[in-house]
Amino acid sequence: MNTVPNIAVIGGGSWATAIVKMLTENLEKVHWYMRSVYAVEHLKKHQHNPNYLSDVEFDINQLHLSNDINEIVAAADVLIFAIPSAFLKSELDHLTASLEGKMIFSAIKGIVPESSLIVGEHFNKFYNIDFENIGVITGPCHAEEVALERLSYLTIACSNEEKAKMLSGFLASEYIKTKTSDDIVGTEYAAVLKNIYAIAAGIAHGLGYGDNFQSVLMSNAIREMKKFIKKVHKMKRNINDSAYLGDLLVTGYSVFSRNRMFGNMIGKGYTVKSAQMEMSMIAEGYYATDSAYKINKDRKAKTPIINAVYAILYEGKNPKKTFTKLADKLD
Repeated sequence: MNTVPNIAVIGGGSWATAIVKMLTENLEKVHWYMRSVYAVEHLKKHQHNPNYLSDVEFDINQLHLSNDINEIVAAADVLIFAIPSAFLKSELDHLTASLEGKMIFSAIKGIVPESSLIVGEHFNKFYNIDFENIGVITGPCHAEEVALERLSYLTIACSNEEKAKMLSGFLASEYIKTKTSDDIVGTEYAAVLKNIYAIAAGIAHGLGYGDNFQSVLMSNAIREMKKFIKKVHKMKRNINDSAYLGDLLVTGYSVFSRNRMFGNMIGKGYTVKSAQMEMSMIAEGYYATDSAYKINKDRKAKTPIINAVYAILYEGKNPKKTFTKLADKLD
């Protein structure tokens, strides 16, 4: 890999836009795939994404934009995937350009529904990408705060520390602090699970529970996360690090959290379908709940919060009655 690799971002949403913004602070050229022809043409003409983080202006000379995923993949050494997990397979089905020798970083906070695998495992199993060439970008970091250049933190996880440091250097700036980790499986699962717990926090808020309950819910959530991750990938990790606890807290409490917003609507009486239609962005936690619940059938970690969210979203159980029962299981 060259000293300055060609880095591409795959995705046109708010998180993809935020990552491109971070990279343009350090790189002369960033390759960017967006599925929408309209979004690409709008960006070229008006210097901003028409749909997400539209206040962020780009120097178009720094961008290689295309709605052809193969063009962008072929041009890059490092690929950062930042699209909803539910759409990853359909995007990859269009891929004819080779992934051989490329470094893959997942900025996706979800499980691939078709394979029930986290993104790194999906690329390893179906595209023969060695885990040495797979990494994860995780928070706590909301795209909206990146747009505002508020101080934010990222953890870059990869089994190869040199590669993790390489990408962290290209993402760091005055307002982005970065650190590295070797826990690619644990950090990626944490990024998935925190969205489920954020839905739980939103449901609680929608039902009228106060701050005292929310704090107990979150303290139970981090312990539940620890048990789940330990079952899927046992290694020494500090669950209180920002990649786990920090990301959980910001997603559970922030006004920018789409998963909390989704849960809040469910708590207020919206049906799942009506809540999804009302929101302009994907709540990854909805899909993650189904996948995590099914994965845990074999792992058998004690997960009353995940079970409660699953019962509400997928079994149509009454949120108020379900949370009354859940409250008795928390401590």
